[in-house]
Amino acid sequence: MLLRTLLMMITSRRKPLKDFREVGRVRMRVMPGDLDLLGHVNNGIYLSLMDLGRMDLMIRSGKWQQLSRLGWYPVAASVSVTYRRSLRLWERYTLETKMIGFDDKAMYVEQRFVRDNEVYVDAIMRARFLKKSGGTVTVAEMGALAEIDPATMPIPDWIAAWAKDAALPPAKASFPSDWA
Repeated sequence: MLLRTLLMMITSRRKPLKDFREVGRVRMRVMPGDLDLLGHVNNGIYLSLMDLGRMDLMIRSGKWQQLSRLGWYPVAASVSVTYRRSLRLWERYTLETKMIGFDDKAMYVEQRFVRDNEVYVDAIMRARFLKKSGGTVTVAEMGALAEIDPATMPIPDWIAAWAKDAALPPAKASFPSDWA
């Protein structure tokens, strides 16, 4: 995955610029290291591949470079993945990435693994940005960087409900495991 990440960073810089609000598309192929023992892409690999799609969109929009200058970096806060069909060795597919909106704390991205114009896997990610100097990037700061008014891109009600239902207590709060 490290090699793929480095290649993505190089090739994305050579592609045409893209508006951050557009759908980003990256053509890929299933590699042997992507597979589990059943011969299809391992569920955890999808999450790593999604990182590449978000990186491509951020690099091509010029936002990656701005984030780096500011000392900001993205982190996944929540992810919901639905697996519909399996991708197998050597199959080509397209990873689609689209920013879908904001709530009061985070940005939401949808990503799809598409083969032959059919969605094989769909994921919704709730993403936050942190500052290397400490602290969290606000939605207003994210909107300013993306040149978007977050109020003009509210998330659908079902995603807001999912985010609320999937939320854990803040990292500084106690959250012990009570399983016996």
